[in-house]
Amino acid sequence: MIDMLVIVALAALGALLAGLLATPAVPLLRRHSVVLSLFAVAALAVVAMAAGTVAVALEMFLSGHDFRVVLVVVAVSGTISLAAALLFGRRISAGSRELAAAALTIGSDAGFTAPADPPTAELAALAAALEETGARLRAAQARERALDASRRELIAWISHDLRTPLAGLRAMAEALEDGIAPDPGRYHARIRTEAERLSGMVDDLFELSRIQAGSLELVPARVSVYDLVDDALATARPLAEERGVRLLDGGVTPLPVRVDGQGITRVIGNLLVNAIRATPAGGAVTVSARRRAGRVVLAVEDGCGGIPEQDLPRVFDAGWRGVQARTPPSGHMATGTAAAGFTSAAGQRRHGDTGAGLGLAIVRGIVEAHAGHASVHNAAAGCRFEITLPAAGTRPPERTG
Repeated sequence: MIDMLVIVALAALGALLAGLLATPAVPLLRRHSVVLSLFAVAALAVVAMAAGTVAVALEMFLSGHDFRVVLVVVAVSGTISLAAALLFGRRISAGSRELAAAALTIGSDAGFTAPADPPTAELAALAAALEETGARLRAAQARERALDASRRELIAWISHDLRTPLAGLRAMAEALEDGIAPDPGRYHARIRTEAERLSGMVDDLFELSRIQAGSLELVPARVSVYDLVDDALATARPLAEERGVRLLDGGVTPLPVRVDGQGITRVIGNLLVNAIRATPAGGAVTVSARRRAGRVVLAVEDGCGGIPEQDLPRVFDAGWRGVQARTPPSGHMATGTAAAGFTSAAGQRRHGDTGAGLGLAIVRGIVEAHAGHASVHNAAAGCRFEITLPAAGTRPPERTG
């Protein structure tokens, strides 16, 4: 028993000395290849084993022949172990270089492609993580390109929509200044109408910029959907009477919601005005509100005849009005209304709004700021716009971000 304890002590002492001698090399290996690190680990193991074996062999008083046999066995096994460690290290290093080269393609048009056979499970996991990161980056780049294109399109449209009334204002002002206006009173009324239209466009742009910048402030309070709809209907009713459009109650349940009353009233008002202008005279706009899956769904359905399927995904885009032409129809210029809009398959104008196509974009922004959702789909007689809001008890964020 004592001899066995001596052997164990000698083997441990030899391995400990080898480890202490190798300790200063650990910081130096941090800046070198993984091949060298793996080789150093294998060398440490071989040296520790050899030191312990030699110490035990000397203590056992082996013959010269037996001692040389032990040394040869230790040397051969150590050499083979070091060669195997070097081989495996080179393979891991090659896999690391392949993964590093592939990582450089993240964000490029070609996209990231992981190496076919990573040498270790860690490298395989890293390759999978890089591939997922590359996919997210490509999706983000696609969204950025879409947003950039939409931004350029919006700037072009807004520039045109601002230039048109400004040109008209300048022409009317010059006519009044030169005294050649046949009806100065009518010109003054037209100037005021165009100025109000411009003011509305600027207000919409400011509101949209606050939504997109995440600086829209909400003042949530517990209110009834019935009251919100009633306020919006009161504002929209004169326009409906002017256009000969009936406003119908499709069942507005007095459900409680916790929302910013002014913001949601504007949302409903935008949807109503949009629906009234899209519905021909004699048609009807129906408003309804009901609970669905623990949330409140408010819907506005018009009689526009429907929107082409390819246009539905862009209905809530800023600046989108469903037609390429940006000049308002001449029949509406007398009242200062730019009523361009969606076009049906028959070529008749259907959906539209008065500004630069910002009303529905503002609708989506305000609804999403309340952790809600805005959608549109074709219905029997026209289009059905729905906004989904959290029921009372779910607090929307104080700020959007």
